Amino acid sequence: MRYMLLIYSREGDMSSEEEKLVAQTHRAVMNEATQRGIFHGAEPLMPTSTATTVRRSSDGKTLAIDGPFAETKEQLAGYYILDCQTLNEAIEWASKIPTACCGRDGSVEIRPIRSMTL
Repeated sequence: MRYMLLIYSREGDMSSEEEKLVAQTHRAVMNEATQRGIFHGAEPLMPTSTATTVRRSSDGKTLAIDGPFAETKEQLAGYYILDCQTLNEAIEWASKIPTACCGRDGSVEIRPIRSMTL
């Protein structure tokens, strides 16, 4: 089953050394997942200040609003898509993904990807 691993962390300024360490760790996880043949993609997201939220108003009009407007301390920072045999395997991979930013730990949410038939 394919799983999306959603990475949440706090936005803030990281030192260049912290950024390098996080990037190295991500590359190592991606390389290992690629070698095992389960890697389907991973990308970081731009900061929430670049986000746009699209909603439908009660009269059916489309509204595009700057920002995600989430009431949370952690923001969605990126994702991985991995094809794992079990949830336990996905949990093992999630434990390898760096989520710390500015000295604060984040989290990884694991969601099975539902197959769509057209």
